[in-house]
Amino acid sequence: MDSKEDVENHHHNLLYFNQMVEKGGRGEKFRKPKKQEPSSFSSQKVELSDYLTVPEGYEGIAYALYFLLVPYITGLVFLFIFIAGGSFENFALLDSSAFLIVWMIGYEIVASCILIAIFISYLRYDKSPKKRRH
Repeated sequence: MDSKEDVENHHHNLLYFNQMVEKGGRGEKFRKPKKQEPSSFSSQKVELSDYLTVPEGYEGIAYALYFLLVPYITGLVFLFIFIAGGSFENFALLDSSAFLIVWMIGYEIVASCILIAIFISYLRYDKSPKKRRH
């Protein structure tokens, strides 16, 4: 069934279709759609570099340090203010060498703050396209 004529016809048809796409003919519907604004809140693209400052070329190391240090420091501050009552003497009595426990306390606080920020951002999200007013 696939004779030489069929192969040549198929090749010519593809060439013709490509010319139609280039000229904006019938093949227009097969082109990729133009980039549009996200239609929903969850379809937005999120870049970590928009929220965290990192040196170029050291992103992996910086993100790992952020992941370890930010929750740990947050946990230490929480323990100092709420558990030790802001007293350095009481804070010194706490076992702050338990890195994992302090880190988990801070992680829960940081995660809660991020979830609240995402929820507030969701409530503020405007679905309508931005229009210029004259």
